[in-house]
Order: sequence, then structure tokens, then C-alpha cells
Amino acid sequence: MPAEAFQRLLDLELHLRAPGGCPWDADQTIETLKPNLLEETYEVLEAHSDGDPAEFREEMGDLFYVLLFMAILAEEEGQFTVKELLDGAYEKIYRRHPHVFGDAEASSPDDAKRVWEEQKKKEGKEGRDSVLDGIPHSLPALMRARRVQERAAAIGFDWEHPDPVFAKVEEEMGEVREAYHRGDTDHAVQELGDVLFAVVNLLRFLNRNPEEVLVGTIKKFERRFREVEKAVNAEDRRMTLPEMDQVWERAKAREEDEGGRG
Repeated sequence: MPAEAFQRLLDLELHLRAPGGCPWDADQTIETLKPNLLEETYEVLEAHSDGDPAEFREEMGDLFYVLLFMAILAEEEGQFTVKELLDGAYEKIYRRHPHVFGDAEASSPDDAKRVWEEQKKKEGKEGRDSVLDGIPHSLPALMRARRVQERAAAIGFDWEHPDPVFAKVEEEMGEVREAYHRGDTDHAVQELGDVLFAVVNLLRFLNRNPEEVLVGTIKKFERRFREVEKAVNAEDRRMTLPEMDQVWERAKAREEDEGGRG
């Protein structure tokens, strides 16, 4: 049973923290575990993107363990107990699903998200007067951009279909070119920021995570560049850009033949 498995993992970590346990575990604090939390989160995302269920399960386990470890440390510090954490999570999720457990209605995922945001706003967390409040500034920029867009969309500040978003990307790129050809580099850079924001918005309409999409593109570049690098080393001379581009295109064609990775 899941509850028994959870308790066994909890008991294991409590044993490791106790006298006579593991010196490393005993030495950790919430602060020292923050980098582990971030690293394990990205490893989970990468394992899922790679399509390896066994690796995904293992990385999810690592992430869950770090989260549980941090909860134990918080309980030791008197901030809250593990039970309070779990009860609080249950109560919040239950409360924000009035379309399931109450009288609210939601017939689509978008409706459900709208109800969630409305319920969240009703809770009125102290010090928050905007739907944008509470989005962590420490999030990677692409992820934060998507969260901002989602919050704005939840109150209706959004296009109804992606065509205007395509147009917005093209419009912003045009402004980048104009600023660049005027010699206004600072303005061109600002407009490039708008391009990135618009591209994140387009990916949101396509239901794709911008971080994962960019990671996939980086991996694709790395695979093809390694082929170019091998060719350069084999030639033992400085290849021209057109020659290297030919190797790149052959690597691209091979990938597409093998599985259409693009």
C-alpha cells in the first residue's frame, strides 16, 4: 500500500538522521538541501523528456526523498510537522476543486483552471492584491514567463486562438530588425525579450513547456555538432563553414530517417 511505502521511507530517513545514523544526513539543513531540490527537479524533467520510464521513476523517487527530507528538517526546527504538511496539501487541493466537491461547474480543463484561480483569489492570502503575486522570482525566466501568462489568462486576459500569437511573434521580430538596422542595439535587445515572451506564449497555446522544448533543442544541437566535430577531427584541418554545414545536414537527415527527431 502507498501509505506503508511512505511510512517505510519516512522511518528510513529518521533513522539516518538519528544518532548513529549517516553523518551526511545528520549534517544537512534546509538551506544545504536547496541545491539538491533544484537539481533533482531538473533531473526528473530530463528523464521524462528522454522517455525512459525506469529513469523517470528513479528520479521522481530522488525528488520525493529530498522533499520528505526537507519536511523532516522543518519539523525538527518547529516550523510544522510532516502531518501538518500533508493535511494542509489535502485541504488546499480539496478546497480548490469546488467543481468536484461543491456546486461550481467546470466542463473543460480551462474552466477548471479558472475555478481554481477564482477559489485561490477568494482565499485572499495576506499581502497579495494581484493574481501575479506569489509567482517565485527564483523560477527560471522561461518558466516564470509561462506562469505569468497563465495567471493573466485565468482572468480572461488572453487570445482565444493561437493565430494572433503567431502574428505577435512575427511583429516582435520585425521590431528587432528595425531597431538593429537603426543601430539601436539596446532597443533591439529589449525587443528580443518581447520575442522570447511571445514565443513562450505560443508554446503555451501549443501546450508545451518552454524549458523542456529548449532543452530538447539544445540536445539536438549537441548531437549534430558532435558529428561536425568528429568530421573536423578526422580531416585534421580547419574545415570551411559550408563543409561543416554539409556534415550537419547529413546528421539531420539521418536523425529524420531514424525517427523524425527534426
